[in-house]
Formats: sequence, C-alpha cells, structure tokens
Amino acid sequence: MHELGLVEAVLAIRVGRLDPRDYAAALHVRARLLDPSLRAFTVLAEPSAPADGPLGGIPVAVKDIVATRDLPTANGSPIYRDHVPEADAWVVARLRDLGASVLGKTVTTEFAWRHPGPTHNPWRLGHTPGGSSSGSAAAVAAGLAPLALGSQTFGSVIRPAAFCGVVGLKPSYGAIPRTGVHPLARSLDHVGLFTRSVADAGLALAMLAGASDADPHGQPLPPFRINPEQGVEPHAAPRLALVRIGPWDQAEPAALACLEAAAERFRAAGARVEGLTLPAPFAGAAEAARTILACEASATYAPLVAGHPDKVSAPLQDLVREGAPIPAVRYISARQLQTELRAGFGAALADFDALLTLPAPGPAPEGLAFTGDPSFCVPFTYLGVPCITLPAGNVQGLPLGIQLVAAYRNDLRLLRIARWCESVLGRPHLFPAL
Repeated sequence: MHELGLVEAVLAIRVGRLDPRDYAAALHVRARLLDPSLRAFTVLAEPSAPADGPLGGIPVAVKDIVATRDLPTANGSPIYRDHVPEADAWVVARLRDLGASVLGKTVTTEFAWRHPGPTHNPWRLGHTPGGSSSGSAAAVAAGLAPLALGSQTFGSVIRPAAFCGVVGLKPSYGAIPRTGVHPLARSLDHVGLFTRSVADAGLALAMLAGASDADPHGQPLPPFRINPEQGVEPHAAPRLALVRIGPWDQAEPAALACLEAAAERFRAAGARVEGLTLPAPFAGAAEAARTILACEASATYAPLVAGHPDKVSAPLQDLVREGAPIPAVRYISARQLQTELRAGFGAALADFDALLTLPAPGPAPEGLAFTGDPSFCVPFTYLGVPCITLPAGNVQGLPLGIQLVAAYRNDLRLLRIARWCESVLGRPHLFPAL
C-alpha cells in the first residue's frame, strides 16, 4: 500500500478497492518500522477512524512548524519541545475538513532555518535529505505518506524534494494561507507540498488553496478543480526557457548533465527549449531576498534569542545579528523591488510557457550538518512565483531533479506543463531499500 500515490489511494478508497482503515494502519506500521533509522518524524499520531470527505482515509505528514491541536508543535526547537497549540493551522484544519488525518509531525530545521534535525536521506542514510522540510521530503520518498506539508522561505521545498527524488510544489505566494504556521520571514514564507506525482500535487493544491483573513499576504489563486480520475491535463508541447540563474559555475557536472538530458528529451518530444537571460534587475533578487529574510527574522527572533541564549542555535543567532543593523531604506527598497519583479516576471517570460532550470547544484551532500545550497531556488521564492521540481535522474544512487517555474498565480498552467514534462521523463516507481 505504501507505493500508492495520493490520487491512486483516493480512487482506490472511493471505489472500495482499498479499505481506508487498512491503508492508514499500513502506513502507521511502515512509519513505526522505518522511522528509527530514517528519523523523519518528531511524533507519530495514533491511528483513528477514517472521516468522511474527498480525502477520507488519507494520512498526511505535517511539518513541525505547522500547528496541530492534538500533537506537539516544537518548531525544531527545545524551547517549544512540549508545546501543543490550542488550534490547528489553517491548512491542517482544511485537511481535516476534507477527511484527511495527521500521520505525524515531521522534522524541520530549527524554526525552518539552518540548524539541521536528525533526518536522513532515504536513498543513502549518510546524506542529507535537504532542509528545512527535511522530514516531509523523506517521509514521502520512503513511502510513509502520499502527501506531506512543508514550507519554503528560501529553498526548503524544492531542494529537499530534488534531493529525495519526489515532486515538490511551492505554489504562488499566498496561495495556501500560513495562519498557524510559525514564521521565519513573512514576506517570503510559503506553504508547500510533497507528493509522488504531478497529479497528486495538483489534486492537493486544488483542495488546499484558499484565503484567510488572518493571513492577508499574497492573493488567492484563480479557483480550479482536479478530477482524480482524469488527473492534471497535460499542456501541449511547451515553450521552455532554459535559464542559468544562481551560482551556475558551482553546479556539479552530474546536475548539469541531467538538466541537459531532460531538455533534449523535451525537444525530441516536440517542446521548444531555448536559452534565456532574464533582464538585469533580476540579478539583484538573491541579495534583496537575503535583506528581507535577515530583517524580518531578526524582528521575530531577537526576543527569543535574548530570552533563551542557551537554547538557540548559532545560525539563528547569526541571522538575528545580521538583520538588526540593516537600514530601513534598504529593507524597503528590497520589498519594492520584489513587487516590481514579481509583476514583471510574466513579461520576461512572454515568449515562453515556463522556465526550466536546476533545483540545486547537485545531489544531496554527504553528512547531516549541511542541508544544501538553496541558491537556485531563492530568486523564485523572492518573486513568489510557482515552482515545481520533478525527479529526472540520479547519480551514484542519489536522485537528481529539474525545476520548472511559471508566472505569478499561473499555478494550474505550471502543473499542466509539469504533467507534460513528467510524461516525457517518466514517473519513478522505485522506493529506497530501507
């Protein structure tokens, strides 16, 4: 049962081929069996009777910065070790309303920043799964859940999804309300999704996109529905802009070869894939994103650092110190540029349907002390535009991926393009031998 994706499980339960109690029990057993070595979860819930709804019987893994009223939400910090929120986060409440259950809380880096947790990459336990949504990516890759919630402020959905060989979707900024999600930098924070196929990601986003008065940031998506029986309708052979963004000279040969091989396969299948250089102002996106992150994180966490200096990691203390002296005019300029570039990104892609690039400089690095370089994700998180990563290859047993990006609030279009690309690349059915 662990090999079923979200859509496959929903359909099997709907037609009676799969008993939701058996399904939930099987995933709980698998999680309890494998998690001592994988360490994707901070806590596992007890199985409960399946609820009614379109996601009835589906266990979902929830990142541990997302509030749950019946399980501890520790935010990756000893300060909150036993903290049980009074209410669910908006997205958890929506999942429960749809009939889903919470399988457990997944490991995050401390407050979704740099200090890593204990999670291992399921493909090679001595390597990082990425961060900060480390546990969520690993749980889906290992077949412990068909859907997991994550978050991205710099590269915390796209990068771990690529490292773990699953589909990672960072929707447009504001697409899924963040009410009840512990903030790192509110002008950059996104709720994201981990699944095993584009159809799974599309179904989840269609059901979870919404608006909350308590989270006024961003704009709701144009509503759309995904019929599980039909999935995401593939786009016609797309026009893809191959963009070399971020520290391209630091990309590893295997990652570059994987990207070029994918581009060649897309061309052979009828797509137009051409190089594109974004206009000069986009080169300032990464530095401006860092300014916003440091300022907003410093404002949020300075009191915590002052009150608990012995319980806060060095990376978070450094971030607070970095943000404190930044002048207001520099922060305001970074926010203004963010608005301008987000609005102008569609025009920059006017001759293309989506952008194609790397999600990370290479496969998952060895060791657990470093979760990987987010540089290839940061500009698009800063813009708030939708991004998705697809498994596209491997090197020495470690997954490699590609990243697709579309204009702001063009999430359905991105999903359709990604579905076409997935059909060309193939959907991996392998699971790590844990």
